[in-house]
Amino acid sequence: MGTLLLAQSGTSDVTNSDGKVKPFQLTVLDKTQISRLFFLGKTKSMDGCGRCMKYSLICINVATFLGGITALGIGLWVWIDRSFSDTLVRSNMFSSSVAVVVFMGLAVILLSILGCCGAVMEVKCMLLSYFILVLIICVVLLVGGILPFVFREQVVKTLEREMYAAIPYYGIRREYTKSWDDTHTYLQCCGVKGPEDWNTNLPESCCIELYPGKRLDCRATPNPTTTHMVGCFDKLIKLLKQSTAYVGAIGIILAFITLLAMLLACGLFFKID
Repeated sequence: MGTLLLAQSGTSDVTNSDGKVKPFQLTVLDKTQISRLFFLGKTKSMDGCGRCMKYSLICINVATFLGGITALGIGLWVWIDRSFSDTLVRSNMFSSSVAVVVFMGLAVILLSILGCCGAVMEVKCMLLSYFILVLIICVVLLVGGILPFVFREQVVKTLEREMYAAIPYYGIRREYTKSWDDTHTYLQCCGVKGPEDWNTNLPESCCIELYPGKRLDCRATPNPTTTHMVGCFDKLIKLLKQSTAYVGAIGIILAFITLLAMLLACGLFFKID
């Protein structure tokens, strides 16, 4: 068990000195040799620096694999959990930057597997492909991490105006009605600055919810005991800033981790004979 028989025969030296044909030679490989043949490649032994790069690259790729999963999870969470306000914000810039981080997180997961295989097997073409792809991903991740911070200020400047512009569409257009109701329910708020924004058309979603499907009656005479008196503008701003911090931070951190992986892959590429 744990051995392998390999038949060897050379094309230029297949006869003995007396002219007789040589028989095939069988070489017995142990577990270590089998592992090196199939997993570590047929490269010459590297020096200590090369081995350090190799195992560091493997560790970095494990870290990027976990980071990719984290980026994918946080991006999807922000994308889905914050989607209720997209209609009110009326801007897809923030959602687009979140989508960049989501898809790049998925790409990093796949690339980390390629990087591990290239490092373990010491295959130069895999390391070169890994280097080029990681370079592209690193740039996109860095841009995707910075964009939410840039777009945040632009969204904040226009959010109040867009929210007031969305009030007349409540009860008329389904997407605005749903977005307002979801925002009221999720943030426990009412209107832009308060219930007075709705005049006599106060939505039922502004009433305090006792349990799912049952709310207090507040539409006739709104008051603090039956109605959410806080406006949604300030709460929505806080929520967007929080989401920006999550998405931007994970994108930038993952970009720097992939940059380190790219440098190690380049070093290991030149260390392999």
